[in-house]
Amino acid sequence: MLEVPSRTRRRGRRPFIRRLLLAVGLIAIFLLGMALGQALDDAPKSGDVVTSVRTLSPLPQQPPTKTVTVTVTQP
Repeated sequence: MLEVPSRTRRRGRRPFIRRLLLAVGLIAIFLLGMALGQALDDAPKSGDVVTSVRTLSPLPQQPPTKTVTVTVTQP
């Protein structure tokens, strides 16, 4: 009789372990997402929004001291 190598026996277990680790990882990510969502929901709310409106009057301006004329010619 031929003996089955140990390598063949391990192949049967690896997909189960991979699936188990994948499931545990997905559950951990899900729980971390829930914890983050709960933390964001429990965050203190900011105060009421206060809007203030005011009208600014223009400052007095001095008349120009010099006038400059610019002539532009196009070729």
